[in-house]
Amino acid sequence: MKKEKTIDFHIKWVWHAISRMYNIYAASEDMTMSIGYVLLNIDLEKGTPATKIGPSIGMEPRSLTRMLKSLEEKGWIYRETDPVDKRFVNVFLTDLGKEKRNFARLGVIEFNNKLSETLSKEQLKTFFEVIQQINEIVEKTAADAKNTELALLD
Repeated sequence: MKKEKTIDFHIKWVWHAISRMYNIYAASEDMTMSIGYVLLNIDLEKGTPATKIGPSIGMEPRSLTRMLKSLEEKGWIYRETDPVDKRFVNVFLTDLGKEKRNFARLGVIEFNNKLSETLSKEQLKTFFEVIQQINEIVEKTAADAKNTELALLD
């Protein structure tokens, strides 16, 4: 089967195009798409536990740790140990971090508005249904593979 005939090729191809587009947009603010996603996943009021950010955006803990350190050095975030449970660290946005988060937010809104203006409601509905089904298949396939792996270890 040629790669152009596979579904995953097209998903990855479009994702890379979106990633490049967001990185071009973000570069003017000394950001990347990944930084924007991290900032967008930090609660403006309560902060967010560092351990919750990575899984919500699919980022590995080591990469997230490096990024948080970089964002802290830039003065975009700060970290506080949870007063109730000292094992947890909450990440908060500084005023500059909130400005950068808003910039990222506006970029996402602008892109989504362009899509909504171009695609019909029916196309978007179908897209969301199909992407949800693909995600369910991926999750089931991954769970089955993990269960098979675990069974082999027994």
